[in-house]
Amino acid sequence: MNHVSLNPVRVLKHEAEEERGEMARMSSIIGAIAIGDLVKSTLGPKGMDKILVSMGRNEGQVEITNDGATILRSLGVDNPAAKILVDMSRVQDDEVGDGTTSVTVLASELLREAEKLIDQKIHPQIIIAGWRNATNIAREALQNASLDNSQDAAKFREDLLNIARTTLSSKILSQHKEHFANLAVDAVCRLKGSGQLSAIQIIKKSGGRLEDSFLDEGFLLDKKPGLHQPKRIENAKILIANTPMDTDKIKVFGSRVRVDSMAKIAELEVAEKEKMKDKVAKILKHNANVFINRQLIYNYPEQLFADAGVMIGEDTLLRFSGVKLGEACSIVIRGATQQILDEADRSLHDALCVLAATVRESRIVLGGGCSEMLMAGAVNAAAAKTPGKEAVAMEAFARALAQLPTTIADNGGYDSAQLISELRAAHTQGKSSMGLDMDNGRIACMKQLGITESFVVKRQVLMSAAEAAEVILRVDNIIKAAPRKRVQDRGHC
Repeated sequence: MNHVSLNPVRVLKHEAEEERGEMARMSSIIGAIAIGDLVKSTLGPKGMDKILVSMGRNEGQVEITNDGATILRSLGVDNPAAKILVDMSRVQDDEVGDGTTSVTVLASELLREAEKLIDQKIHPQIIIAGWRNATNIAREALQNASLDNSQDAAKFREDLLNIARTTLSSKILSQHKEHFANLAVDAVCRLKGSGQLSAIQIIKKSGGRLEDSFLDEGFLLDKKPGLHQPKRIENAKILIANTPMDTDKIKVFGSRVRVDSMAKIAELEVAEKEKMKDKVAKILKHNANVFINRQLIYNYPEQLFADAGVMIGEDTLLRFSGVKLGEACSIVIRGATQQILDEADRSLHDALCVLAATVRESRIVLGGGCSEMLMAGAVNAAAAKTPGKEAVAMEAFARALAQLPTTIADNGGYDSAQLISELRAAHTQGKSSMGLDMDNGRIACMKQLGITESFVVKRQVLMSAAEAAEVILRVDNIIKAAPRKRVQDRGHC
């Protein structure tokens, strides 16, 4: 008779870890919800900021921001599901530049609803099937509600200004959003539809006030002209280099030079100067009248360039205007501290990315929670006609969508229950342009207030959040590899 051992068989290495079934699913959901709760308070025009203090190489460096992608990028998360949300917010930032907080909050709210459904013994695959139906319905409702004024230049410019104002409303630039909205729209319109944001340079200069920031229709370089050199050159021929121009002094590293008199040192210096003179002569042979070097230019080569009438870039700005196609421009941001400048830079970058995406895909939707309630209403209406448990998952999806305007109202210190019930009733009555007026703490027509957002951003938020939540909900096993063991160094190569 054969004896069968009933002891559990361990397949993994000794220090490897494994979580199975319900434990793995709950671990993933809790990690994702924690990430969502972390950034939730930054959502909307009344969102709060976070202070990020660096450790390690940049220890003590302080960053103040309410940008979801920046906050999540700075976190050292260990939970696998939390890492998925962090990566998702980074992709959202790379794709469209804004909506990083919204996409994280929506994904975490979807998983919060999924946790309740799992407690009711509804299988994850049924939840996912319901979510997929709800995503398609919500996307279709969003597309049907979108507007396109790209054929009318004046109306489209006003749409771009409204989008810029809405994007900047939740940033540090909210008090000066009119000024910066015009800067951003003017800069993007100069691109003539190309969407090449690399042609827009942002320069941060501490000092002054935020409203002192300006747009210059040309390319500004943060260097000053050398001494005794021309300050203005037309039809410039520019040579850009990254070469050492400081070898007119003796610098011999890793060597020892032994001389028997001071005269020999003088000879060495003359030899170094001759080498530098030859180098400058080679540069001048290119017939350039402006020389920009990444490295320092010392006095001797500076004097040689001045004698030849060449401007060199060496704290003043060099301005290059008349650039090809007139696309290139520079935005100079002023501010009291480095933290303010950094956050203003991030805010303006988000606005520029959204505007560039809107120029490519010109449809717009209404903001202020209007689009989310519109999608939630469409999903609820479809769920009422859907038989089976999938309808329950669709209703949960609609509740998660409604959590975005709820969070925006909570962050403003308003009674979210009252505002959201009024907003839901208004949408049920067919007033599909109603949203949250966060300045006055009531519901109002978003079209009249000019609160619009890019269709591309909203669609990306919806699709990315649904996909990330689905990926996390599918997990039923988490396996952590055993840590690599350090072996003693034998000293052999």
